[in-house]
Amino acid sequence: MAFRFLHKKPVRSSAEPLLLTAPRAAPVQSLSLDPPPQPSPAEYRLYDALRYHVPVIDAAIQKIVRLTGGFRLVTDDPDAQMLLDRFAADVPVNACGVSLQLFADQMLDSLLTYGNAAGELLHDADGAPAAILTVRPECLCIRARSPGVCDFFAVDQKDGSEHPLRHPEHLLFAALNPPAGSTFGVSVLRGLPAVSGILLRIFNCIGLNYDRAGNIRYAVTYRPDPGSTAYTKEHVQKIAQAWQEGINASKFGEPQDFITVGNVDIKVIGAENQLFDTNVPVRQLLEQIVAKLSIPPFLLGLSWSSTERMSKQQADILTSELEYFRRVLSPLLRKIGAAVLRAAGFDAAVRVEWDNINLQDETELADARLKHAQAEEIELRNKQVRSKEHPASLHGEPQRPCRPSENCANARNSY
Repeated sequence: MAFRFLHKKPVRSSAEPLLLTAPRAAPVQSLSLDPPPQPSPAEYRLYDALRYHVPVIDAAIQKIVRLTGGFRLVTDDPDAQMLLDRFAADVPVNACGVSLQLFADQMLDSLLTYGNAAGELLHDADGAPAAILTVRPECLCIRARSPGVCDFFAVDQKDGSEHPLRHPEHLLFAALNPPAGSTFGVSVLRGLPAVSGILLRIFNCIGLNYDRAGNIRYAVTYRPDPGSTAYTKEHVQKIAQAWQEGINASKFGEPQDFITVGNVDIKVIGAENQLFDTNVPVRQLLEQIVAKLSIPPFLLGLSWSSTERMSKQQADILTSELEYFRRVLSPLLRKIGAAVLRAAGFDAAVRVEWDNINLQDETELADARLKHAQAEEIELRNKQVRSKEHPASLHGEPQRPCRPSENCANARNSY
């Protein structure tokens, strides 16, 4: 489905090309350095495994995506604004998704996990944007021919063959923290596989220890008297039967006492051994993970301090991180909005307006507006008092300052 106004004739912008990828002349390259290699599919699968096996990492990425907030494509033309709003609310994304916000969330999730995000802007038969498709970055291969000029290929996941894209101008690609000279970005999870491997081994050992000693088992030892060894086997069978009957009765809420004759010793297997205290190493590893993800610990359910209120320093750090993610996504959103308007014949510029990040920002903005209004009210009241004290100033005459002997209490009280 295409969203355009039929009464508008397509007009090509003189300031911005229609396909948004203007050809560039290849500059002379003075340094012949090989670019860093593209991340392998095995690296992407490793990051998927990290999110699958370490719930803290998956929860942190999801919270970052939600905290980034919503946005709106804004333009100065009212008709174009109506078109952008309809497209952002109703554009299909992948098989069953709807809205441009869903596309931005999926792209940010891919950026954080893999360091790269790829998508394609699909067009209808008339050449108007009709849907958006997001793909895994491992399905895309980019080769840089020269600065500013790249060749794009689609990678077949079955045999690894590469096929040139038919419409590379419809490609939507973003990279997170790309190294110098590289086209591809770096995942925020880089450096966490080693730390997460140690954490998973600790959890695995805890599970094995509880399998061995956590499920309580008893050792019933019968030491017969020297003169009654002839009936030892019968006594052991009766003791085992009585013990098992007592255990089975406790499952149904009927506790039974175990009564026996002779020297019988009952101990819990493994009671002498104590489990290792894993609080310190687990916390140290989680601190490394949280520091890499740049998110306050209590947002992940980690109560490491006596207060759960986000400090101003933590709020500023988190806000700066979210602002950076927004700057990475904004060019893609502007490109989509510009393509929609150009296909409908509009020649208006598109900008992205993001919502305030959290309630704390809303409170600070409201407090700033209140103080500004109070300052304006005080200044207006001060002018009124001065006009009553010195009416000559209303006729353009210079205002005479108050003498110490004169009564200017009203003017002072206005402050």
